Amino acid sequence: MSNKSSDYTLGERICKARDVCGLSTAQLARRLGIKTSTLQSWESDRSEPRSNKLVLLAGLLNVSPTWLLVGRGTAPITEEPSSPDVDSVRFTLDRLQRQAQALADEIESLQDRLSDL
Repeated sequence: MSNKSSDYTLGERICKARDVCGLSTAQLARRLGIKTSTLQSWESDRSEPRSNKLVLLAGLLNVSPTWLLVGRGTAPITEEPSSPDVDSVRFTLDRLQRQAQALADEIESLQDRLSDL
């Protein structure tokens, strides 16, 4: 399994950079002037930031907008190098949690549609 930044989604890169900065989702959302749920949607790849918010986000996270978008450019600098295995497990866990949430949302939507029939 490869661990290149370009292998991750925009949401995963936002999450990684936020973690490196030691910010909670609520803290970063407040700094961006957006709702926490909006940032959570970005991190779970359900939506993407507009260009002005992407540039602000990159600045707050000390990364380049290009790195956020495609994984190339200035990446977050960690104080202590972490084990690639730990990073891999973290990203896999984050991805699975987002997929589980997306499935839960879809199930809820389908249940609502059924109850309307």
